[in-house]
Amino acid sequence: LLVESGGGEVQRGGSLRLSCKASGFNLDYYAVGWFRQAPGKEREGVSCISGNGYYTNYTGSVKGRFSISGDSRNTVYLQMNDLKPEDTARYYCAAERDRIRSCIWNHYEYDVWGQGTQVTVSS
Repeated sequence: LLVESGGGEVQRGGSLRLSCKASGFNLDYYAVGWFRQAPGKEREGVSCISGNGYYTNYTGSVKGRFSISGDSRNTVYLQMNDLKPEDTARYYCAAERDRIRSCIWNHYEYDVWGQGTQVTVSS
């Protein structure tokens, strides 16, 4: 089970930190990805982190603004700074089993999904 939290409404330039808490399995053996989907748009990968935490990746539009990290409490975070209205979407975390040293964008590869948390950025 994955549970996201931390979404909300902020103004342009604001910050939010999303959390993705896993229960029932150990994230050390899973890559974790953050995805987002805005109304009428396809789901897109935002950031991902390998199971060992050493490899991270970001989509171009968030590089330099978002940061992904994990901790020993089986939780992955997405720190989002300098938020823009185009970041408005529902954000989902997902975990892919047995991907320890890398992570990928293909959401079909992910085995477990959270319910999502809404992020709204006003101008």
